[in-house]
Order: sequence, then structure tokens, then C-alpha cells
Amino acid sequence: MSSDTVLPSSPYMRDAAGRLCPIETIKPIDIERDKLVGEIVAKARVLQKQIADFKQAVYGDIAAFVQLSAEEYKVHIGGHKGNITLLSFNGRYKVLRAVAEFLRFDERLQAAKALIDECITDWSQGSRPEIKVLINDAFAVDKEGNINTGRVLALRRLEIADERWLRAMQAISEGVLVTGSKHYLRVYERDADGKYQPLALDVSA
Repeated sequence: MSSDTVLPSSPYMRDAAGRLCPIETIKPIDIERDKLVGEIVAKARVLQKQIADFKQAVYGDIAAFVQLSAEEYKVHIGGHKGNITLLSFNGRYKVLRAVAEFLRFDERLQAAKALIDECITDWSQGSRPEIKVLINDAFAVDKEGNINTGRVLALRRLEIADERWLRAMQAISEGVLVTGSKHYLRVYERDADGKYQPLALDVSA
């Protein structure tokens, strides 16, 4: 029986509300369900540990190989940053290490928005409506009140020579902060059609 719900050497089981219930008052099917869930969770925890150990070992192996490859050019590469794609010699297998960074803006984003608003006000007679929509969309917030950093950073690709716009783009570039990162590991096998299909490492997949 599940250790979360059954007290050792006790004729009671604890329910979802935290109450102690005499086992004789609990239906046998409920007891069996509790036992099954407990066994599945125990196996899942073992598998979770194995996957965590596997990922840690693979990340280390990839980092070591990248450094080994770089040593041919007498270059030292430290850490686990950057996206890496490794292919087997016959091209059948592919291993991808991807790093996604979490970005946010500091107070300089407000200065950039003020400068952009000045530009929009002065351009209102001659600017294309598409640019206005693009800018308003970039600074729109989601339900949690967050700004999409990708949309704001994409504004830098617009070729606008106005001095205020250029200062706004500088404020955006200098005001972006990396607050964290997440590593992804994906393994692929090429099928008969030549397309790479991921090897499912996720239980839900």
C-alpha cells in the first residue's frame, strides 16, 4: 500500500483530507487502487532518477567531445552553452543539445518605449500603419503582464535612421537581461523516407 496514505503497522489509512480512516471501512477496490498507484509512483521515481542520470552523463559527454574537437585548433571551450548537433557517421542518428535562454528587460525598456512613442507621434502623418501595428504588438503584454521579448528584440531589424529610434534600439539592446537558461536533449533516428524522427524520452509521448 502507498506510504503516503497508509500508516505502517496501522489499521488506518489517511484520506485526501488528511483524516485517518479505519481500513475495515474502506472498500477493497479502493485499497487495491491505492496499492497500484503507489507501485506505479515508486517505479516512476526510479525511472525519473535514471533519466536524470542519463541526461547529466550525456551533457558531460557532449561537452567533453566539443572540447576534444576544439583542441584540434588549440581552442578551449568551457561550459555547456550553445546549440550542438552531432551526427553519426552514416547519418542515421542525430543528437541535439539545445539551450534556451530566459530573457527580460530592465527599466531601460521604458525609455525605449518613450523614444519610440515620440517617433510615432512625429511620423503619424506619413508612417505606414503596418509599422504602428508592429510596434504596438511588440509592446503588448500577455495575461500575466509580461512582454514578449522576441517581438521587442525584432524591432531592431527595422531599418529606421531616426536618431531617436536608434537610441531606443540601443536602450533595448542594453536593457535585455538573461535571467536563466534551460537545456534540452533530443535524439533522432532517420526513417525510411530520410526524415529524422525523435526517439521518445517522454513518458507522455
